Amino acid sequence: MHRVTLQPSGLQFEVEDSESVLVAALRQGYVLPYGCKNGACGSCKGKLLEGTLDYGVYQKKALPDEEKAQGKALFCQAKPLGDVVIEARTIGAAKDIPVKTLPCRVQTLRRLAEDVMVLQLKLPANERLQFLAGQYLEFLLKDGSRRSFSMGNAPHADELVELHVRRVIGGQFTDHVFGKMKERDILRFEGPLGVFFLREESPKPVVLVASGTGFAPIKSLVEDALRRGIERPMTLTAGASFACRSISR
Repeated sequence: MHRVTLQPSGLQFEVEDSESVLVAALRQGYVLPYGCKNGACGSCKGKLLEGTLDYGVYQKKALPDEEKAQGKALFCQAKPLGDVVIEARTIGAAKDIPVKTLPCRVQTLRRLAEDVMVLQLKLPANERLQFLAGQYLEFLLKDGSRRSFSMGNAPHADELVELHVRRVIGGQFTDHVFGKMKERDILRFEGPLGVFFLREESPKPVVLVASGTGFAPIKSLVEDALRRGIERPMTLTAGASFACRSISR
């Protein structure tokens, strides 16, 4: 067991020997910036101020050698080798939303294009998925692997969870969605996850860029902003194989 101290907040939490800094933080309710959770995107990057780390397995593009030499680390992979002090932001907006593991039923399968399917999922009668617009969930597959998809519905429209799935040829999960999945199938997922959501403390204009099924979290965010009457200027640029246009309001 090792202790992590976050700067500049001064918050502290414990890390088990087998845990990364990020996993331990999330388990104890401290939301640090993160994205892919597998050392590829760099969203969880922060700085080691004191102590030593096992940096884990990561892609060099996410943490170049020169940044590592400056004390940077990817906290989704880094494991403390003793007590450490790190520099990382905490994100309060997501802290009070519980991450749950839930069953769901496939309510509808709607094919929008040859390689795009919209899934609508029904949760148990006594459950609703509380989330921030822009967050995602992870399906828990039988072999222990996970697949991540962003919610395409806004948080207030929570009767069904909407996902936009693009087929990846040879992809275990997406081949199943497009080939064998049928309505009323039962799945399990964990969520909500992720720190892509609107920072409401800022008055600055918002620029949103999406392509393909990456439009799902943007759709959720825009619908939520309209619902709540957020007046910050927003510009949306959405691209697909057949069109690209920009809309402002």
